[in-house]
Amino acid sequence: MNHRLEDVIALFDGLFHDTYATRLVCGGDEPLYLPADADTPFHRVIFARGFYASALHEISHWCIAGKSRRQWEDYGYWYLPDGRDAGEQRDFEAVEVAPQALELLFSRACGLRFHISVDNLGGDVEVNRAAFRARVEARTQSYEREGLPRRAAAFRLALQGFYREGDAREAAIAAGRRLIAGDRVGRSQLV
Repeated sequence: MNHRLEDVIALFDGLFHDTYATRLVCGGDEPLYLPADADTPFHRVIFARGFYASALHEISHWCIAGKSRRQWEDYGYWYLPDGRDAGEQRDFEAVEVAPQALELLFSRACGLRFHISVDNLGGDVEVNRAAFRARVEARTQSYEREGLPRRAAAFRLALQGFYREGDAREAAIAAGRRLIAGDRVGRSQLV
C-alpha cells in the first residue's frame, strides 16, 4: 500500500480545514501544534520530518484536545525530551496512552504498521515497552467498545474509505464530513 504524505494531508485538510480551521503541515525535526494567530488564520498540526507515522501521531493528539486546549501552543502541555527520570517517564506514558491508541487505530485503518513509542531513548531509566504497549492496546480496545471522539471517528472513517475500500479522496472526505455533521453516527463509531 502506498502511503503518500499528500494523501494524508488532503484527507485531514478536507475534513478539518473548513470545519475546524485546522490544517496538517509537514515540519522539521520536532512536531508542534500552533493555534491560529494574526499571521496565520488557521491552526496547524505540524508533524516531524515528513514521516507518515508522525502525521498520524500528531493528528491523534489533535483529535483528543478539547476546544480550549486547541487555543494553546502544543495544547498547553509540557514535554520533556529524552533523558527523563522514572517519574517523568511514568507521567509521559500516562498522557501518551490515549493518543497512541488512536494512532494504532489510524494505522490499522490505512494499513500501516504501528510502532509503540516510549520516546526516551537517551535516558538511564529502563522502560518497559511491553507493559506500555499492553496499556495502549487496552485503551484501543476500550475505544473500539465505547466509540471514538467525533473528530477521530471521522478521520478513521476517511482513512478506511481511502485505503481499505478504495474510495477516491473526495468520497472518503465526504463520508468523514457526514460523520462530523452527525449523520448516521452509531455508538460504535464515536462517543
